[in-house]
Amino acid sequence: MTPRKKQPTTTPHTVSMADLARELGVSMTTISRALSDHHSIGAATKQRVLKLAKKLNYQPNHLAAALRKGQSRLLGVVVPYIEGKFFPSVIQGIEQAASKAGFSVIVCQSHEDVQIERRNVETLLHAQVAGVLVSLARNTQEFHHFDKVRARGIPLVFFDRIPTSEYVNSVVLNDQAGGFAATNHLLEQGCRRIAHLAGPQHLNIYRERQQGYLNALAAHGIAPEEELIIYSDMTQEDGAQATRQLLMLPTPVDGIFGAGDSVILGALQTLKSQGIRVPQDIALAGFSNEGFTAITEPRLTSVDQRCEEMGEAVVRLFLELSTAPEAQFVQRQVVLQPELFIRESSLQVPA
Repeated sequence: MTPRKKQPTTTPHTVSMADLARELGVSMTTISRALSDHHSIGAATKQRVLKLAKKLNYQPNHLAAALRKGQSRLLGVVVPYIEGKFFPSVIQGIEQAASKAGFSVIVCQSHEDVQIERRNVETLLHAQVAGVLVSLARNTQEFHHFDKVRARGIPLVFFDRIPTSEYVNSVVLNDQAGGFAATNHLLEQGCRRIAHLAGPQHLNIYRERQQGYLNALAAHGIAPEEELIIYSDMTQEDGAQATRQLLMLPTPVDGIFGAGDSVILGALQTLKSQGIRVPQDIALAGFSNEGFTAITEPRLTSVDQRCEEMGEAVVRLFLELSTAPEAQFVQRQVVLQPELFIRESSLQVPA
């Protein structure tokens, strides 16, 4: 019995069309046309090419082919960071919906820096992505770097943090309704002097959450007080510092609504260190429903942002824009409704 001829031992590599062409002694053009069942290639040659391709486990590089044609099945996503719950969950929703539609996803982080955000956009354009999906960095206040995306006719969808001063297609949460729900809940629990730990007001999400807070106060006939609204970059330490500032006021607060969960976590830690009871002395409510809100002591009331649903909606909007190019010139905004998760940090009477 003749022993099977062994393949030479080499470093594993991806088999290319060049390998097939070299093995068969034909041009790469012939290989390419045979693999695509081009009419100019005879049946016998096609059979030889397909047989060798199967033997060597040749896998076509669809991305390279798409790039040669000036298109791809890639979606580019730019987010400020991928920590916590919100952005990772949104990305998960994007990836699931994109995969179902036959797209892959490239994720870039701006690290809350507009300069990096600009480079992210350039990188995605060089990759010839089919669409660009963006949530703005904290310090993004001008948007010219997105003009190139529009100029190339690439669908551009913003989500969560959006440039409200411009014509954009976007998916957002009804942050104002979320801010209203959290503040109104504190008011219904008997709080009357509620502070607000607010975020940078040039970002739509924080501006809308603050407006929800103000609307809830107005609905209960309570005038807002300037000393009870403290602005910051929304970090845990910012929340701790703001709470220390509130504790120095001559008239104490009895509730705090934070525009993010990190600042409320900082508030909780500071209050506990000062021996102030939550919620008996000061009730707390946050925004984002981060994972840690369900494991703190007490657990934190927070507004859920429908993260995965937002990601799926972003891809659906992209698909609408890509299948109907004229739709890019009709501004579309998808608005998701928030849900308040009520936990012990805000309940004056335990459920």
